[in-house]
Amino acid sequence: MSPQQAFIRPIYRSCEESCLPSSHQPVKRWQAGDGKKGTSHVDNLDALKELAARTAVQYVKDGHVVGMGTGSTSRYMILMLGERVKSGLQIKGVPTSQETARLAREGGIPLIDTENRWEIDVAIDGADQVDPQFNLIKGGGGALLKEKIVAASAKQFIVMVDQTKQVPVLGGSFPLPIEIIPFGWGSTAREIERLTRGRLVLRERNGAPFKTEAGHLILDVHLDRIDKPAELETALNLIPGVVETGLFVNRTHILIVGTAAGVQTLHVPAK
Repeated sequence: MSPQQAFIRPIYRSCEESCLPSSHQPVKRWQAGDGKKGTSHVDNLDALKELAARTAVQYVKDGHVVGMGTGSTSRYMILMLGERVKSGLQIKGVPTSQETARLAREGGIPLIDTENRWEIDVAIDGADQVDPQFNLIKGGGGALLKEKIVAASAKQFIVMVDQTKQVPVLGGSFPLPIEIIPFGWGSTAREIERLTRGRLVLRERNGAPFKTEAGHLILDVHLDRIDKPAELETALNLIPGVVETGLFVNRTHILIVGTAAGVQTLHVPAK
């Protein structure tokens, strides 16, 4: 093991291996906060994600160009958009990953050439965490760079989550993904460690470093809490070798939360 690898131990699996939805389950009542202990709620989470996704797709109108996220909740969204397309909805999609593109094609959703210029009417995506100010941590599925490009390009960015993703402050139970270039990654990691004082984990898949679709690496940074996400995002992006971070600050327009009691739709106040 090289000196630059000594403080980075790859123990984090890619979300693609463990976060895809299982079979649909009926929504059962459970108390908010149950997701932090025990497993009695697990069978319900897919139903809550599906509930949020079903509400989110109602914001898509005829003629829209739609940015489509990546992940388990986005999978439901894409399937439901495909149903609407089969019923006559005319849209075009901008996928944030090869998996999203595959699902969209299977659902009959026409896709825009992602290497051309586009204007996105609405982007819909999930999140790994969301705080009371509607800031997000994303990137558990490894598509954070494309997801941020699409979110930044959209006139309206809609985030859909189940209620276990709502947290009082970002960090803690979920690491912050940071996408970096492979060249000199050890030096980049040291600078990130100095800045954050967090525990860094090089993401792996099948015993080898996980590579994004752009050929980059991902460092998952474990932090107790992120009190100033905007400042941290800015500081991280100034480190040479950092491509993008999983912090999505001041980007959400609408937050849709699937809960055991129904759907909550929260419109973010204009700033």
